[in-house]
Amino acid sequence: MAVLRIVANLAASDPQAARAFYQDLLGLEVVMDHGWILTFAGQGLQTPQLSLASEGGNGTPVPDLSIEVDDVDAVHARARAAGHAITYGLADEPWGVRRFFVRDPLGRLLNILSHAG
Repeated sequence: MAVLRIVANLAASDPQAARAFYQDLLGLEVVMDHGWILTFAGQGLQTPQLSLASEGGNGTPVPDLSIEVDDVDAVHARARAAGHAITYGLADEPWGVRRFFVRDPLGRLLNILSHAG
């Protein structure tokens, strides 16, 4: 038996309200749209992962989602330019990631990160 995919399902009274956020800020593609559910996908292959945490690191709250990107500085700049609520500024963490926290239009806390090279 092998887990092939893990999909985070976030409750939203209006899924379309966050469509532009996930498409424009993160460059995700809508791969399924039934009106009541939107499924976004990125490029590339990924190993399914699930994290359980008592905090988000450095005393931050546990984020709803952690999203790894190839250029966290560019995503941070787009988030600031768009006026999205950044709740934890861009930081190089001692465990080898560069990240920031931002709230999506649904109020979900996202950990946007890149691994240090």
